[in-house]
Amino acid sequence: MSAPVTFLVASPHLRGGVFEGAVILLLEHDAKGAMGLIVNAPMVQTVEDLMADAAGQRDPAWLGGPVDPTLGWCLYPDPVGLDGEIKLLPGLNVSSSLDVLRAVMASRQRYMLVLGYAGWSGGQLAEEAREGAWVWVEQDTPALLWDVPAQERWQAALDRLGVQADRIMPGGAQA
Repeated sequence: MSAPVTFLVASPHLRGGVFEGAVILLLEHDAKGAMGLIVNAPMVQTVEDLMADAAGQRDPAWLGGPVDPTLGWCLYPDPVGLDGEIKLLPGLNVSSSLDVLRAVMASRQRYMLVLGYAGWSGGQLAEEAREGAWVWVEQDTPALLWDVPAQERWQAALDRLGVQADRIMPGGAQA
């Protein structure tokens, strides 16, 4: 069995800006920092709008975060067998390779083209979590990503924990 993936769910008290109501797929988290992709913020632009060789790709592109919006990531279920693929768990792969993105589009599987990412310096994410900005949701399937519409992912993530949004207190845990 694969290790679970972690979704960061914005506290209902995190208001304003790009992270309000965000669900973030956490890709890395260690002593040096953390990075992840917002997975519930579809953009107005489609993949076709953004790529000259993507005619017919009318699915929305996604805002992955405020850092480096020129960097694209592809989330997709089935590996395509190229360098640059990272299997997060069965049914969920990620790559920042343009060749992988093109192969995924050619395979006609579902995918998300995510632009930019969310990043934190060493210790910053842990501190924000202690302050109550984020709820951590671990999942051993990609169902939250593939089976839940984007506008419902925030509530669905909280539901998976059995947490009611109106019961989350601002300020985080205090010892």
